[in-house]
Amino acid sequence: MQMKLFHKTRATLAFWYAGVMGLIMSLCGFAVYEVIIQAYLVSINRELESVTGTLHNVIEATLKKPGRTEPVFQLVLPNICQASSGCPTQKIFSHNQLAHSEHGIVDVLYKDKQYYIRFVDSSGRLIAVAGFQPNELPPLVQTTQVWQTVKDSQSNRYSQMSLPLHTQDNQLWGYIQVGRSLKELDNRLAALKLVLALGLPITVLLVGGSSWWLAGLAMRPIDKSYKQMQQFTSDASHELRTPLAAINATVETVLDLEHLPEQEARDILVSIKRQNHRLVELVADLLLLSRLDQRTLATQWLPCCLNVLINDLIEEYSALASAASLQLTSSVLCHQPLYVMGDEDQLLRLLSNLIANAIQYTPTGGYVTVILKRSNGDAVIEIEDTGIGIAPNEQNQIFDRFYRVHSDRSRSTGGSGLGLALAQAIVQAHKGSIQVQSQLGKGSTFIVRLPLTDTPSSDFPRS
Repeated sequence: MQMKLFHKTRATLAFWYAGVMGLIMSLCGFAVYEVIIQAYLVSINRELESVTGTLHNVIEATLKKPGRTEPVFQLVLPNICQASSGCPTQKIFSHNQLAHSEHGIVDVLYKDKQYYIRFVDSSGRLIAVAGFQPNELPPLVQTTQVWQTVKDSQSNRYSQMSLPLHTQDNQLWGYIQVGRSLKELDNRLAALKLVLALGLPITVLLVGGSSWWLAGLAMRPIDKSYKQMQQFTSDASHELRTPLAAINATVETVLDLEHLPEQEARDILVSIKRQNHRLVELVADLLLLSRLDQRTLATQWLPCCLNVLINDLIEEYSALASAASLQLTSSVLCHQPLYVMGDEDQLLRLLSNLIANAIQYTPTGGYVTVILKRSNGDAVIEIEDTGIGIAPNEQNQIFDRFYRVHSDRSRSTGGSGLGLALAQAIVQAHKGSIQVQSQLGKGSTFIVRLPLTDTPSSDFPRS
């Protein structure tokens, strides 16, 4: 069920990501397509405007009568063809025919570009043509529009500019129409369309594959968190079930007895009380962890003297250490008391968990030392022991909830596996850090760093 939900969510994320990226790339491709069209058209139109304006200015100054060509036409356009002489409008002049006309003003444009030039009268009737003539252009073209896009019989497009010509006495002579083939532009656009038509689907497929991979990476922390939550629920259920099962078994045993001696009844009540105390501690630890995680724990932050806290804990755990035939000592490597802002009860819980663990896992005849010192604005507390140590591959897991390096021994001593998890949560709540250094068979050192406060000890009562 979990894997099915994971794959479904991953596929949904990949689909939406690929869809959004496909839409963005389509819009970008369309924008690029439009920009290329406009840029190319602007370039063509500027060139066309320059040619048309040059011819217009040269020819218009010599015109005398409307609709009649002057010698300047032949001079400027050596290959001009008079419509009255039966020149076909479909004629296309070859480069060989233009080779002898090097003196023409726009001869170089004839060779390198597909230009045509037409002269029409005020009614739109064709007077003369020059340049490369397209096949079957409309015989009568509107002259009222300066810019037009026209097509020949083969659907080739041309951009055309029309300008009026006037005689010397300011009469309307007719119009000059200069057009340029858009075949090169259309070929480029066709190639671009092909690239977009093939490239976009391929890119979307690649994006989809990448999305699936990235969605998997993005969901790994979620999957890990989900598995940790499942593991936590399982471990918590197990820890709660153990004392409950013991209590239930004890009660059933008592109910099966017809007569219960007073001393035996007391022993049974003591056993039930012990299991109940274990339940209460476990629930309290879970509740504290939850509140620390959610930062909903109401705490009173006050300056706490670490020197006093450590001395109190050494005195408290001395009896436990003596019972285990261990030496518990402290070493303060600073001349002034060290204060941190925090909750005294939580700090006591932090240090007591670490000291209790050190005593628990140190064999008879060993040593447990608590060191307090100052380093770069932090108070550093080191709990050293000569215990059994922790394997390197387990040192990153010991702060996980319900994790036990030696589960059998921990269960026999009543440990729930929450002590180090609580210690880490308390340290993080106090904006500090905790780490472990350990070697198997040689012992472990837990190092706690807490930010110091500059409050003098004389300004506050004893913690």
